[in-house]
Amino acid sequence: MDSSAIAQIIPLVLIVAVFWLLIVRPARKKQQAMSRLRASVGVGDTVLLGSGLYGDITAVSDDGFRVEIAPGVVVRVHRDAVVSVEEQRSGTEQPGDGSASQPDAEG
Repeated sequence: MDSSAIAQIIPLVLIVAVFWLLIVRPARKKQQAMSRLRASVGVGDTVLLGSGLYGDITAVSDDGFRVEIAPGVVVRVHRDAVVSVEEQRSGTEQPGDGSASQPDAEG
């Protein structure tokens, strides 16, 4: 290759690198974060669905959840419908976690 061919390829390589850094990499990180979030959802969590509904997870299956959106109203949703976890179930706290935030009785 001569120097003119290399000079023509360098801008193309730079454009691809910038595209990957600014678009592909952040999108992949966001997708992985959403996958971790959806994998961590369990019974008792309050979630926001893509439709804008809030509900409590009542059951978990391989491809989705059963979500109670009102007292006695349970719907089945796909795992990808969960946009965010608004409130984690209370059973995830470790024993003694709240002791540091409580004031001492002696003081």
